[in-house]
Amino acid sequence: MDTFVSYDLEIFKEEARQLVKKGDIRRNEPIYNLCRFMPTCDWNCLEMELERNDFLLRDKVIDLLSNEKWDED
Repeated sequence: MDTFVSYDLEIFKEEARQLVKKGDIRRNEPIYNLCRFMPTCDWNCLEMELERNDFLLRDKVIDLLSNEKWDED
């Protein structure tokens, strides 16, 4: 039996923020590069959630982090 998992875009954005903060990925990389850090079975659901929210896989990670808060100047 297949299990459908729903993903919240805000949770995905937070995961992307953490990867950027750790230096695992850069803000100017395409969103599809985030798939390296997600299980294959989860990526399909994440891709659908991104599309529902008008993001393309070729968009930059910075587009996901548009409301990013800066701790330091």
